Amino acid sequence: MSWFEAIVLGLLQGLTEFLPVSSSAHLRVFSALFGWDDPGAAFTAVTQLGTELAVLIYFRRDIAAIIGVWSASPVRPERRKDPTARRGWFVIVGTLPIGILGLAFQDSIETSLRDLRITAAMLIGFGLILAVADRFRAVRHAKPITELTLPHALTYGFAQALALLPGVSRSGGTLSAGLLLGYSREAAARYSFLPAIPAVVASGTLELFKIGEGPAPAWDPTLPATGIAFVVGYAAIAWFLKYISNNSFAPFVVYRIVRGVVIAVLVTAGVPAPAAGAVE
Repeated sequence: MSWFEAIVLGLLQGLTEFLPVSSSAHLRVFSALFGWDDPGAAFTAVTQLGTELAVLIYFRRDIAAIIGVWSASPVRPERRKDPTARRGWFVIVGTLPIGILGLAFQDSIETSLRDLRITAAMLIGFGLILAVADRFRAVRHAKPITELTLPHALTYGFAQALALLPGVSRSGGTLSAGLLLGYSREAAARYSFLPAIPAVVASGTLELFKIGEGPAPAWDPTLPATGIAFVVGYAAIAWFLKYISNNSFAPFVVYRIVRGVVIAVLVTAGVPAPAAGAVE
C-alpha cells in the first residue's frame, strides 16, 4: 500500500465511520475500483482505532459519568437504579454479540464475505431498512435514552454485529434498531457510539498483530491513515449529531441505494470482479 492510498483510505474511514453508509464498504469498493489491493480487515480494524479515539474524546464527559456511576453501583445500592449506571451494564451486554460472532466467523469475514456482490446487496437492503426505521420513528412519540432496557440493549448489540458484513454499517444498523425501538434520532445516535467503543478497541487491538504480516499493509501506511481517520472522524461526529437533530436520514438512504445499484451494475459488467483485490 502506497502513502497516497493510505491517505485516501484514512480520509474515507474518518468521513464514513459514523455516517450510516458503511466505512468498510467504502474502503473495500474504492480500492477495487481503482485497482488497489483490498486493504483487508486488519487495516480497517486498526484505522477504526483512530475514529474510536475521536469518540472517546468527543464523548469524554458522557463516558466519564457512565464509568463513575457504574463502577460505584456494586458497592452503593442506591446507584444501581440510576439510568447512567444501567447504561454502563447495557454497553457491556451490547458488545457481546459482535464479539462472539466476530470470533466465530472471523475467517469468512476476512475473505468470502468481502465479495462485492454482498456489499452491494447490504448497501441497498439496509438502506431500505433505515428508510423504514426513520419513517417509523416519525409517526411515534420518541423516547429518551434513559428508558433503555436490557432487551433493547441486546437488540442494539445484534444490530451492531451485522456491521461485520461490509455494506451494513455499524452506525446504520444501530441507528435503525434505535429508531425501530422508538428512540429519537439524536438519542439513538448518541447511544450507538457507546457499544462500539469496547468492540472496536478489542477488534483493533487484536488486528494490530497482523499489520505487516501476510497480505496486511505495513505499519508505514497504516499509522498515517489511522491519524487522518482520527482528525476527520472527530469533525464528522460533530457534524452528524448537529445534522440529525433537525433532519431525516433520507439523503443517506438515497446515497446507499444508488451506490449499491452502481456497484451491482459494475460488478455484473465485470468492472471490477466480485473479488477484485481481495485476498483468499
